[in-house]
Amino acid sequence: MKGRTIILDHFGEVEAAALMVDGKLDDLLVDSDAPRPGTIYRAIADRPVKGQGGMFLKTPDGSAFLRQIKGLSPGQPILVQVTGHAEPGKAIPVTAKVLFKSRYAIVTPDAPGTNISRSIKDEEERDRLLEIAHDVAGESPHGLILRSSCSGVESDDIADDIAAMLDLAAKVLGDSASEMETLSEGDGPHVLAWREWTTPAEIVTEPGGFDPHGVLDALEDVRDAQVGLGGGASMFIEPTRALVAVDVNTGNDASLAAGIKANMTCAKALPRALRLRGLGGQITLDLAPMPKKDRRPFEHALRAAFRADEVETTLVGWTPLGHFELQRKRSRVPLSEALA
Repeated sequence: MKGRTIILDHFGEVEAAALMVDGKLDDLLVDSDAPRPGTIYRAIADRPVKGQGGMFLKTPDGSAFLRQIKGLSPGQPILVQVTGHAEPGKAIPVTAKVLFKSRYAIVTPDAPGTNISRSIKDEEERDRLLEIAHDVAGESPHGLILRSSCSGVESDDIADDIAAMLDLAAKVLGDSASEMETLSEGDGPHVLAWREWTTPAEIVTEPGGFDPHGVLDALEDVRDAQVGLGGGASMFIEPTRALVAVDVNTGNDASLAAGIKANMTCAKALPRALRLRGLGGQITLDLAPMPKKDRRPFEHALRAAFRADEVETTLVGWTPLGHFELQRKRSRVPLSEALA
């Protein structure tokens, strides 16, 4: 099946959204009981962590951890936003740099000014978007980013989106209470799909849509640690307590180029494989054997692949043993936990 299809459905009572591209599962969002990224708390500073430059906070959903705490004292209220999912038994990761993000606009209270996505190149379109921003947010003290999804969209839709985010920012930032409280819930899978999957697609909202559109069958493959790379090569993606291990094998291919072929295919396939499994943290690649001269082309391919992925990922580099390490934001609950 060619084209893009977004399916909004549920796994039992759990909200979920799937993106199918040319009949292949490309992305999957599954809700959980954990605080959603984007949730905003009025938290209470609890106790500093010596040597780490951070502080534990009290929130309605349990303990949170905030870095860069200059000037923050125990007992002081502070606005924070959830940045990702916590590992089991660990504090919720939060930041004091609160953002209000929607499909077309991002309101940035700590960064004044109006910015247009650099991916929008057409000068007339940029001028149109700046005019909309100035009409709606010209008197606002907050910064504004207009996202790439604004390109070609009706002016009224963009203006309404900006106004909604400014209104939410005003309500949250204008709250003067001091007790801990949840001020804004993060977006669930259906709203996230509307917000982030902005390329034109068929939308399916009928209950039970996952089965006829092949999502359930695709999930069986995602649950498997092995990912085929073609030509008999494969990679195994296995999360441990400390890290995610990725082992690349050439299979029966004994040619001189077998290693670099498998590794290059791994580079292209890895973002999707990690995204669907909801995996983040430290990731170590045990690659197929290849000459050192092939390392740079591999790095270029890996960097290009992750540049197109929405989850923040840092390419750390090579270890003395020849492994390649990544650090990936824990922006999602692992699929194995979400569907447990």
